[in-house]
Amino acid sequence: MTQGTPWWKEAVVYQIYPRSFMDSNGDGIGDLNGITARLDHLQELGIDTVWLSPHFDSPNADNGYDIRDYRKVMAEFGTMDDFDRMLAAMNERGIRLVLDLVVNHSSDQHEWFVQSRSSRDNPYRDHYIWRDGRDGGPPNNYPAFFGGSAWEYDGATDQWYLHYFAKEQPDLNWENPTVRAEVYDLMKFWLDKGVAGFRMDVIAFISKQPGLPDLMGDERFRPQYVYARGPRVHEFLHEMHTEVLGPYDAVSIGEAFGVEVADIAKFTDVDREELSMIFQFDLVRLGHPHWRQQSFTWPEFKRIVADTDAVAGASGWNTSFLANHDNPRMVSQFGDDRPEWRERSAKALATWNLTQRATPFIYQGDEIGMTNYPFTSIEQYDDVEVRGLWRGLVETGKVSAEELLANLAQTSRDHSRTPVQWTADAHGGFTTGTPWLAVNPNHTSINAESQRDDPDSVFHHHRALIALRRSHRALVHGAYRDLDPEHPYVYAYTRTLDDETLLVLLHLGTETHEYTLPHGLRVGDTLIACGRVPEPGAATVTLEGWHSSIHVVSHG
Repeated sequence: MTQGTPWWKEAVVYQIYPRSFMDSNGDGIGDLNGITARLDHLQELGIDTVWLSPHFDSPNADNGYDIRDYRKVMAEFGTMDDFDRMLAAMNERGIRLVLDLVVNHSSDQHEWFVQSRSSRDNPYRDHYIWRDGRDGGPPNNYPAFFGGSAWEYDGATDQWYLHYFAKEQPDLNWENPTVRAEVYDLMKFWLDKGVAGFRMDVIAFISKQPGLPDLMGDERFRPQYVYARGPRVHEFLHEMHTEVLGPYDAVSIGEAFGVEVADIAKFTDVDREELSMIFQFDLVRLGHPHWRQQSFTWPEFKRIVADTDAVAGASGWNTSFLANHDNPRMVSQFGDDRPEWRERSAKALATWNLTQRATPFIYQGDEIGMTNYPFTSIEQYDDVEVRGLWRGLVETGKVSAEELLANLAQTSRDHSRTPVQWTADAHGGFTTGTPWLAVNPNHTSINAESQRDDPDSVFHHHRALIALRRSHRALVHGAYRDLDPEHPYVYAYTRTLDDETLLVLLHLGTETHEYTLPHGLRVGDTLIACGRVPEPGAATVTLEGWHSSIHVVSHG
């Protein structure tokens, strides 16, 4: 790490979705001991930071994103002793741990909500957002992301409570200072255990609109852009920084669904003392803004990258990612998952991800090029979002079952949640039992064990890129310049720091192409390549299908 630079700027983060990572006891559900058993895989890859999706006690209405007790471990995942052993094993390997903080909402089984719904005068009533109905229905027209109204009627007290997600996930009332104090206290509980910080689930939604007025016009179909603009969100995040993040020197990564590129700096500018960085979704949702698959162009992709980099400026910092637990597999969405192109396109996308002026995030399984699962029926899906879409679209006759299934086969969150493919054995070596979600049948050809033995694999390409990023500071801190932003399938950009300029060449298609470098540039030494290696000094290079390479720049 460069002296004086926050460690998280030079980190490479690996996201673990614990339910699907590794099962140690044969019950078909991944667990903390399974993570501990596979840490050598992450160490060999070169990972120095893990983001762990929620491991807290939960009834699992939304696979752990509905928390019943923030200070307990989910029984399916193990015990607090298992957590402590896992954290110690990470520390031994030089790996920091970032936890998933879910505090826009809790589970409806959390003791706070149990108390809150018991009576209108309960001391915990104001921990959540309760309103009287309107004309026999909900208080306003807010939609929930998992279908239906964002309000649920509770007959015991004859009021409605707000839930932006499932009805089992009531939204916390951040206007209540007691709620904020309790959140800061539970954050300190985990930081005192030695975790490095938090990824913060839908944190931009914590401030609600005054008076909760109806959504108007297109707002009804894009509610996240209203939910993310509560007037006190920055006040609350600055308070969190003052109370917890700053004193503990903790990293904070905000999931900022609904935050537009132009507003990134409001969250991440160091002088504002809010968050370290955020996940902004214009890029990762390109081609599937919701459940319906759409086409996109590479110039669109490049414009978002350039705009995001520019907004960060000198005092902000971005994240780089193309996948996570809420999106389909990277190689299936942005690459080409046909057998003849899967590995090359996975390498090209990894090359992009690990050469941005941002902290890169690798989602579990992407380091071996895992692909979307071949879902064919609604019964094969587990996701609460899919079930909500089926009820809201198919059962109401708005969309045919065939149309929804055809799109979900490309866009569903469950694609990223199938278990990690460790070996060619039964269930991909994930479990000796029956997996909670089916393992992709292509695990016999795509698995970690075979790739560790293959120096030309997607796994070893990731290893080489991570090592290269660590040895060339220009790939972390260097200025970004897109050399040919309107080219339909060649992506050429430079990273420049002091007297070092590195050129990244990506060919995002299958046809071989002769490409003349713009601005009089010539390739120098090649640092890494998947494809034909050009001669040093060449001004024109041959780019085969899904070529990716990094070069020292020569000016001729």
